[in-house]
Amino acid sequence: MAGSRNLVEAFYGDIWNRRNYAAARQILSPDLRFRGSLGSQTLGVPAFLAYVDGVHAALSEYRCLIEELIAEQSRAAARMSFRGCHRGTLFGVAGTGRDLSWVGAAFFGILEGRIASVWVLGDLDGLKQQLNAQEASPF
Repeated sequence: MAGSRNLVEAFYGDIWNRRNYAAARQILSPDLRFRGSLGSQTLGVPAFLAYVDGVHAALSEYRCLIEELIAEQSRAAARMSFRGCHRGTLFGVAGTGRDLSWVGAAFFGILEGRIASVWVLGDLDGLKQQLNAQEASPF
């Protein structure tokens, strides 16, 4: 059973940054509840992985960086930064080729050695300012 710190590091390093979906099935609860930094919510691993694909389609070279991580047995919190090159539609804005970055905070619930819930709050205002966007829906 992996500790919560290792789970969070694998969540960002393996799933988000390397898109290792086999790792997702190992460390995520099948009924994962996820709310992303862009405001979208998903239920279950397949819906979450579709969200990951959507973010990567909009932002090539997308990366999540853990700036600070606090972990306990059944929960964890991370201060995050996110970045990528704007290649696809995001908040109603077609790809610009510009590098985008924003910050956020992520809160994890751990149950039976797997990530059961993730709630991420991102600086959407800062991101939308970089895009000159007004739309509410991310994709």
